[in-house]
Amino acid sequence: MEKAFFFRIDSDLFTFIVFLLVSSGLLVFSGGELIVSFRDVGFSVTSRVEKAAASVSFFVTHTVKTLKTLSEVQRRYEVLREQLKDYEFLQGSRESLRKENQRLRAMLGFSRELSTRNIPAEIIGFDPDNLYSGIVVSRGARHGVRKNMPVVAFQSDTLGLVGKVVQVSRTTSMIVPLYHYQFYVAGKLERAQYRGLISGQGGSDFPLLMRYVKKHGQGSIRVGDLVVTSGENYPFPKDVPVGKVRDIKLHDHETSLELSLDPVLDLSRLEYVFILDLSLSQEGPHG
Repeated sequence: MEKAFFFRIDSDLFTFIVFLLVSSGLLVFSGGELIVSFRDVGFSVTSRVEKAAASVSFFVTHTVKTLKTLSEVQRRYEVLREQLKDYEFLQGSRESLRKENQRLRAMLGFSRELSTRNIPAEIIGFDPDNLYSGIVVSRGARHGVRKNMPVVAFQSDTLGLVGKVVQVSRTTSMIVPLYHYQFYVAGKLERAQYRGLISGQGGSDFPLLMRYVKKHGQGSIRVGDLVVTSGENYPFPKDVPVGKVRDIKLHDHETSLELSLDPVLDLSRLEYVFILDLSLSQEGPHG
């Protein structure tokens, strides 16, 4: 019976000792390494959160600055584009002025080339009632223009006949062009010297006609020969180029030749003309 009691006491003691050891170990572990690990984990998590927050803050700040920069770049781009438009406009205006200056210089040079007093004029329109039947120019009575004055022009340095003045207002005049069916001018072949009467056929798409050319001149007249004014009918001076021979016709029932002429000037491309004043050098009836 004593042995049983001794065994029981030893078992309780052993259990107590084991419990004490386990508790001490847990206490040591909890109070030291485990607590340190928890602190390390908390510090690591806090550091990561702070880094993430810093990254987000940097991204937002950088994005805002970038947007501001882009906005400033866009504003400067718009300013530069407007400046470029102004520059292109100025360049265009400068180029237009340069070309206009060249035209005016050319006009002045052509005007001086003419031996007859003349009035330079700009073409500003056509007869509204019948396109191409009349050419309207920017000079009128106040500039010295009178009815029946002959009109010439230069094109590619070539002088040619345009027509004559038929209507005059204070500041503008109307010219009947040489291809009008009511226009007539005496002409001659510059090389062969045969004469005839030149008239239009009502439009710029048709050649001029030179009629009443002597029949025996057929052998000496050639395609491409130049025809000029003969000066035999008022108000046209002589030796003004009119056209070049395109075709030569001899009708069986007629005793004269009929020549088709291509005008030396393309009137549809003219911008300026010269109205000739022959009043000081030639007398004639004024209509």
